[in-house]
Amino acid sequence: MKTLSQKEIQAFRNAVRTHFKKEGRELPWRKTQDPHRILVSEIMLQQTQVDRVLPKYTEFLKRFPTVKKLAEASLGDVLRVWSGLGYNRRAKMLHACAQEVARARKGKFPSRYEDLMSLPGIGPYTAGAVMAFAYDAPVVMIETNIRSVYLHHFFQDKKDISDAELLPLIEKTLDRKQPRLWYNMLMDYGTWIKKEHGNPNKKSKHHVVQKKFEGSNRQVRGNILRILTRGASSTPALAQELVLQKEVLEEQLQKLNREGLVVSKKQKWFLP
Repeated sequence: MKTLSQKEIQAFRNAVRTHFKKEGRELPWRKTQDPHRILVSEIMLQQTQVDRVLPKYTEFLKRFPTVKKLAEASLGDVLRVWSGLGYNRRAKMLHACAQEVARARKGKFPSRYEDLMSLPGIGPYTAGAVMAFAYDAPVVMIETNIRSVYLHHFFQDKKDISDAELLPLIEKTLDRKQPRLWYNMLMDYGTWIKKEHGNPNKKSKHHVVQKKFEGSNRQVRGNILRILTRGASSTPALAQELVLQKEVLEEQLQKLNREGLVVSKKQKWFLP
């Protein structure tokens, strides 16, 4: 396991802070500590670039400013506002999470990591992000940009590095007095590193090459939901608009139906 001297830790922290002073971004979710708004931003930012998230984040919170408003909405309404971001299961998870908070916790987000982890669809990173950004808690967490920073700085000549090797370094270098600010600094620095030096995550044991979107089932599913945001449609009408074979379309419709993202009634498909 890699160990760091106090001098190395200080030099690393200085590099991160110096970059942030010059290049730090002002982002709307950095101006709030509302756990609802933090969670919305974190779910939107999963596998989606900041520039695409910015307008949707504003639109979404204008429509659903509180966890109560989100919980009261239909999933169909949530999907309509989400349309264009992709990975629509994220919207369903976010909606389910809001409903659980509203139902079981009277609209109040938990402030303990373990309780956040018990909510629908929230994993270790998302729970950690809510703890750090909403409650300024000194949790240890990792995601793609944070991983990039540590791989770039401490593993220049090594490959197949596991997160288990990185987490002790993240803990050792964590600014426990200002964890919220520290993680924002790390994420901006990681974004810059990937642009300037290529993606260090290729050296990670957990690196997965994203599958091509064009022509994928994911694209088909996204297009189906996009059409249904305008209103109900039949299978033949969808097949004609999407220029798809009926068998391919029906397979994806059934998958969306099983996931609760579309419903069928009187030979037409609707958003729930």
